[in-house]
Amino acid sequence: MVSYCIANSKDYGKAIERYGVSYQQIYGWVRKYEKDGAEGLSDRRGKGKDQASMSEIEKLRAQLKLKEAENRRLQMENDLLKKLEEVERRQGID
Repeated sequence: MVSYCIANSKDYGKAIERYGVSYQQIYGWVRKYEKDGAEGLSDRRGKGKDQASMSEIEKLRAQLKLKEAENRRLQMENDLLKKLEEVERRQGID
């Protein structure tokens, strides 16, 4: 989208029509591309520090977050299985 917009003399209207994005999105992407190149368009949300630069406490906190997320996933899976058993049991009775 950014290449198309730049190739068409920054005709944001054409890019909006062709790709169905908002003016703010395409304008922001073009600015980021012009400032930082392709690297400026990469999504860095949720990226934490690499393991080598973390202190021991930060490593333990990161491990704890992973375990908590795994526990939530497993709890949801258990709840779903219980519901499924309940539904199957009710259908068997009817």
